[in-house]
Amino acid sequence: MMPLTLASIGEENIIKKVGGSAEVKKHLEDLGFIPGGTVTVISTLGGNIIVNIKESRIAINKEMALKIMV
Repeated sequence: MMPLTLASIGEENIIKKVGGSAEVKKHLEDLGFIPGGTVTVISTLGGNIIVNIKESRIAINKEMALKIMV
């Protein structure tokens, strides 16, 4: 298991765990980051990460990405 920040670009990953406070977890789950779901890193720019999840592109910052374990 590793944080999303270490995932390879273009590789599909399965979300194993979403951490953080209850508020952060809820926000990430609302965006589609739920355990068992798939996420693909599209690109990284200055620590921010653009991912493809549930057929949508979402940009998240490094702090959020560190809470998503794949």
